[in-house]
Formats: sequence, C-alpha cells, structure tokens
Amino acid sequence: MPTDVIMPQMGESIFEGTLTKWLKKPGDKVQRDEPLFEISTDKVDAEIPAPASGVLKEIKVTEGATVQVNTVVGVIDAEGAAAATTPAKPEAPRAAAAAPAPPAPSPQAEGTSRARQPQPTEAVARKGDGARPQPAPAAIEPSRPKEREAVARRAETVIEFPSAEEEQRVRSSPLVRRIAREYQVDLAQVPGTGLGGRITKEDILRFVEQHPAGAPPAVAVGGRAAPAAAPQPVPTMPATAPTPVLGELVPMSTMRKKIAEHMVASKRTSAHVHSIFEIDMTRIVKLRERERAEWEKRNGTKLTFMPFFARAVLAGIREWPIVNASVEGESIRYHANVNLGIAVALDWGLIVPVVKQAEEKNFLGLQRAITELAERARNKKLSPEDVQGGTFTITNPGPYGPLFGTPIINQPQVAILGIGGIFKTPVVKTDPEGNDYFAVAHILHVSLGYDHRVVDGAVADQFLSVVKKKLEGWDEDIG
Repeated sequence: MPTDVIMPQMGESIFEGTLTKWLKKPGDKVQRDEPLFEISTDKVDAEIPAPASGVLKEIKVTEGATVQVNTVVGVIDAEGAAAATTPAKPEAPRAAAAAPAPPAPSPQAEGTSRARQPQPTEAVARKGDGARPQPAPAAIEPSRPKEREAVARRAETVIEFPSAEEEQRVRSSPLVRRIAREYQVDLAQVPGTGLGGRITKEDILRFVEQHPAGAPPAVAVGGRAAPAAAPQPVPTMPATAPTPVLGELVPMSTMRKKIAEHMVASKRTSAHVHSIFEIDMTRIVKLRERERAEWEKRNGTKLTFMPFFARAVLAGIREWPIVNASVEGESIRYHANVNLGIAVALDWGLIVPVVKQAEEKNFLGLQRAITELAERARNKKLSPEDVQGGTFTITNPGPYGPLFGTPIINQPQVAILGIGGIFKTPVVKTDPEGNDYFAVAHILHVSLGYDHRVVDGAVADQFLSVVKKKLEGWDEDIG
C-alpha cells in the first residue's frame, strides 16, 4: 500500500511549516529513515526522514510552499509501482494549433529575452549514464546576479559534477552542497568529520583551502581538454548569515521571519531589564588550559566554557528558583526541573535546543549534552522534543568578541543569561595584608535579561552574585 508523507509537527506550538527542499525526486528509490525533504519552522530547520522504503511516487507540495502540519506532501509506493508523478499543473492544450500565438515582443523586450536565454553549449555525459547527454552547467540560468556572473566566467569550462543522487549519498547539508558546486568540488573526495561521516561546513572550507583549483578535473570536450578553472579564494562564511549581494533585495527566510516575530512579541510581552556583572575567570581559564588536552583524550569530547556557565547557572537557580519560572496568565509557574536552553548560531539563523533536567547532570554530562545538541542543530537533526520545554536560556556570543550584550527573553521564560567575551584586563587586587596591587586577569562580563513583572532587580543581582561566586571560586571536579 502507498504510504503518505506528511508535514510533521516540529513543536507543541507549531501549526505550519515551509517545505524548503526535496532531497529526492519522483521515481527515486528511498529507504526508510533516509532524509527525504527539508522543512523550516519558527522552532527548527530539519531534514525529515522517509516514513517507509519504496519509490517516491508523487510530490504533492512544491519547494517553498508553507502548509499546515499533518498535510500530505508526498506519496511513497512499493518498488515497481506505477510511474511517479509530479505536482499537478494546469493542463496544457492538446493540440499545438489550439494554443494562442504569443504577442510579438517589443524590440527592447526581445533584446532582453535573448540576453537572458541560455546559449547552446556542448553536452557532457555524466558517469554511469552511457551516451545519454546532460546539459552543461552553463545552460542553467541562475536566479541571483552573483551566480550569473559565476556562470559567465565559467562559460568556457565544462566540469563533470556529481548527480543529485550522488550528492545525496554523501551526507552533507544544503549549505555544503552549495559551496561544493560554487567551488567545483566533488563531495565524494571530501572527508567528513561530522556524525556518521557527514561533511560539515568546516570540512568543505578546509578542502577548498587545500585544493584551491577545485577537486574535479576538467572534462574533455570535442577531443580537447577544457581549460582548468582558475583558483578562487577560500569562501569566508559568516557565523549567522550568508554573505549578501550588495544592492540585492532578498526575502527573509521562514526562520528569519519567525525569529523577528518572536523577538518583537517578547519585547511587547515582558518588561525587560538587564543587570551586568564583571567576573574574574582566571581560575577557570588556567584550569581549562592545564586540563584540556588530557580531559578531551579521556572523555572523547571537547572541553568548552559552556558547562562551567551551566553549572554556575544551576547553582544560582537552586538559591533563586524564581528565575527558572514562567508566566501563565496572572500566575507564576515554578518549574520542578531546569531545562536549560543553549542558543546555537547557525548559518541560516539561531536556534535554542534544550538540555532537559540539566540539574541531574554532572559536569561531563552537561558538556556531552551541549556538544551533541549543537552538532545536531547544525546538521538539521533536531527532533521536536529537542527544542521544547526550556525554562532558562544561556546565549554565548562571547567567542565572536563582544564585551557584553542585552539579550531578549525567550518566551515564556522570565530570564536569559548573556555571556560576553573573556579578555585579559589589568585589575586592582588586594593582598592578605590589605595592600593593593595591579594584576592581569581574564575578565568576563555577563548580563541577565529578566522580566520585571516577575523578577525584581534585587533578586536578579543576588542570582548573579551566586553565578559570580561559583565561577570565580571554582572548586568542582570536572570529571
């Protein structure tokens, strides 16, 4: 029997999602749990696995469409079933003579049409396709000015790219595949360091840097070798958004629009106040420098600053549980558990996966949970449960160099901790005899954004005092 492919509900408050990309086309074989399509919601961008094995018989929802959850977006049939179909389109006239003749274009329009129409190029056969010709890459008209320029520069070069099916067999994200196509890299030649051998953005950028001329060789055309592509600079990909083309008007992505809606709603809902504390991180910085190599070898995971911050937050919440509350109408919900949201910057936005029952985890358990969630977020492998139920959020833009920030509360929570950068700073200290002296310390500024409807300034400052004391006097075994 055919199996319906439905739009999943990626969060308890999510009622619709945007289907951003099909990873298979009608007629392709699919395996159960193999990534089938990508969606974007206000909670998460994710790859959705196939619910059954078989053949993708029909695609009912095209890329870019936003539909309600539980909508049937496609159909998977058993192998050998009827021929696959594509989304329904208006029926074309049966006879060519019945079609009305198009109006003659004006000279200006005709010139524009000719300029935009792809010029004929010599076809190149793909691997495994025998003599069946394929259109050369230059025959595809790009939609963005930057891409049009790139195609124009490479009009004389014909490169044999892997097919879409071959690309999908290599585990990678759409961003990685886009970089590979732009820099003419065969993904099969790129070693992946992500989960299950997945190729990450860092992997593809490293490969491009090591092979600046592009991995695939030029393909012979008409008996002569096509000129090799000129070396190109290594792409610099910012942490939170793709590089814009100056002067170009680009519509917001679904995630960007939802982030905007939530931020404006949060500012409208909560009475935002921020308190900022200065913390001496010298003890922890030296501990991490001293123990890092052995610790990572022993535990098989990175040692970051985030579990230190998480343990300090947990200590503060134990004494001041009001910052781990939420507002429900005219009542306050005091949560029994600390579900710690950790903001993760992605190439296409920001997401906050949640470490559930963080108070029950030791230092090593927190580090492993944080690392795993961040990796899954970047690879679009988060489940709906991973982004639900947060009770307190930490956002850490510190690695990018800010002194501090004033983050917006993640509704319906009542507090969020912002972590600034750690900088070597001259400070005045006092010795046991009461004498002052200058020293160089690793100084951090943290800010607590809190909802003044629930949390008073005195409570916020006392919570931060506990966080400061925990970090400055760190005496906990890190495992």
